[in-house]
Amino acid sequence: MADLQHFGYFFSRGFGPQAWGRADWDWGHDWTKPDLYQQSVRALEQAGMDLVIAEDAISLGSPATLDLRIRQAYGGPKHDPLLLAPYLFAATEHIGIAPTVNAGITPPYLAARQAASLAHLSSDRFGLNVVTDTGSARHVGAAPLPHDAAYDRAEEWITLLRRLWHSWGDGYVGDPTEWHFADGDALDAFHHEGAYFTAAGPLNALPLDSDPVVVSPGGSGRGLGFAGTHSDVQLALAPLTADAVRSYRSRVLTAAADAGRTRDDVRVLFVLKPVVVSSPDEADRLVAASRHPSDADLRAAAVAWSSDSETDLLALDLDAPVPAGTFGDHVSAGTIRGLLGDTPDAPLRELLTRKARLGRISTREGFVGTAEEFADFAEELGADADNDGFILSGDLHPAQVYRMTGELVPALRRRGLLRREYGDGGLRANLFDF
Repeated sequence: MADLQHFGYFFSRGFGPQAWGRADWDWGHDWTKPDLYQQSVRALEQAGMDLVIAEDAISLGSPATLDLRIRQAYGGPKHDPLLLAPYLFAATEHIGIAPTVNAGITPPYLAARQAASLAHLSSDRFGLNVVTDTGSARHVGAAPLPHDAAYDRAEEWITLLRRLWHSWGDGYVGDPTEWHFADGDALDAFHHEGAYFTAAGPLNALPLDSDPVVVSPGGSGRGLGFAGTHSDVQLALAPLTADAVRSYRSRVLTAAADAGRTRDDVRVLFVLKPVVVSSPDEADRLVAASRHPSDADLRAAAVAWSSDSETDLLALDLDAPVPAGTFGDHVSAGTIRGLLGDTPDAPLRELLTRKARLGRISTREGFVGTAEEFADFAEELGADADNDGFILSGDLHPAQVYRMTGELVPALRRRGLLRREYGDGGLRANLFDF
């Protein structure tokens, strides 16, 4: 029997129009109401997922790319996933919810208080997906920061959150026999003036038994260092070969060791979007069809990458390389590398053609395959690379969730890879119980 792995779901479109442009839209769900998401999250909990991570982008994008991002609702609109979280907790009992919180936009005191409140309301099932996006800075009157400086700010931010979460110390008594609630002298009334934030304690929220789970993305050296030092879950993007997974995990775990933590203090979960089909023949047909993408397919790939990078690739010459300096400082090295790969001098048409192509999971060239083939793949990475698990990615729409997990869950459980029951300790306990 294989070892259990952790599985979660990345709510990749955020709290925005789910299934826009697809036949799923005709189910008639209203994406602005909670029912759609509650139904989906209940199904994910029944499937044995540990957590749902909700993508978010505060900004609609730069003025130059606004039309590109909203014409097909690719980059917006988005409502605040933090405010959706209570509805998801009300519909479930065990699964964790980790909305995205921008460390450059949300003041530390406010973020710490919101997180503490939601942790109590959810019986410790709340987490924060911490991002360092600087493109939204203009909306709150803040100056944009270079990539590494944004991580410096996030380091100060999360350190302040933890100090605020612990600012009650041993001051909470909670003795109803003498109506003695707390000792004010034991609280940490600190004053912090740092490079990016000024804040003061103590936090006006009841102390926590354990900190909310911190999730972080980011594949740069600085991003991996942040994960090793501060995160409980690293959202990993890398080629999913045993060698690549081992290498990525090693860098995160080395950063954790450098920060005085152990390999048991962080979970590295790799993000992917499998295309689960009923037979190998169907998988082969899909892959073969993608080898010759149409102009519409290339444009769709260009729109996706333009939206993600807030850079209008449609304005570039398809038959020439992407000019040096096209991407601004706000675009992460991982995003750029994801498009350019190992051939930055290739014509843009060739790069987009690669992005439009699909590959078979059975040959480890992509993620199209049957549920059994995906289970083979997951079992192999667990055995050969000590993989902690996966985050599946897609719209939080019932049709998408059922399509992706309907056959996958039984296949994973037959291998002993996916949990059949939860513990009682909340999200942190579930992530670290194996």
